[in-house]
Amino acid sequence: MAPEEFAFYFLGPVMGFLLRRRHITCLHSSAIEVQGRAISLCGEAGLGKSTTAAAFALRGLPVIAEDIVPLQEEGEGFLAVPGYPCVCLWPESVQMLLGSEEALPFITTGWEKRYLALDGQRATFARQKLPVALIYVFAPRTNDSTAPRIERLSPREAVLDLVRNTYMNWVIGSEQRAAEFDTLCRLVDRVQVCRIVPHAQPEKIGELCDLIRRDAEAFLSTTKSSPEPARR
Repeated sequence: MAPEEFAFYFLGPVMGFLLRRRHITCLHSSAIEVQGRAISLCGEAGLGKSTTAAAFALRGLPVIAEDIVPLQEEGEGFLAVPGYPCVCLWPESVQMLLGSEEALPFITTGWEKRYLALDGQRATFARQKLPVALIYVFAPRTNDSTAPRIERLSPREAVLDLVRNTYMNWVIGSEQRAAEFDTLCRLVDRVQVCRIVPHAQPEKIGELCDLIRRDAEAFLSTTKSSPEPARR
């Protein structure tokens, strides 16, 4: 196995597995920084979390984590813990975002996936833990004329969506699952959770980013006076 391939698996699935075994709640999510807060883009594989995070990164917003967002409960809130400084993308996403599959390097020779480095050149990395303010859970893409759109979720709907979208939820036992359910209930009580319905047409990624950013900034403008959890 090439060093780059080993690093990818160690920092991704292997690290995610170890975090879960240490009873750390992790969302299957990417996360970006908006106005000093963490905005989580959560959902199942293939729904566009990483592509959307990369699109935001190319628009100048720092990325906190990609694919796995560990949560740290502190004070009255939750912190998103940074991951590693790159976003991994399939060739079709690179083509859509940058006009050519060749615009980004391969993660490793012999594998088609490529990566956007968060090295401060094209895109930047948020290196410190940030308070989680909003979670957008991705629904399947649709050709509906109202997409992309945002749907507000009730606390019950939000908890059920997050239970389905914790990382590697199949590796945890019944005791950890029950404790994590309580954690997610507290998370939903303190953090706004919405459903995002993206359009099936790839070229609408810009419209999707604009929608999320407007919604997040409007929400943050109403909560900016709220105290932030302490950082470590």
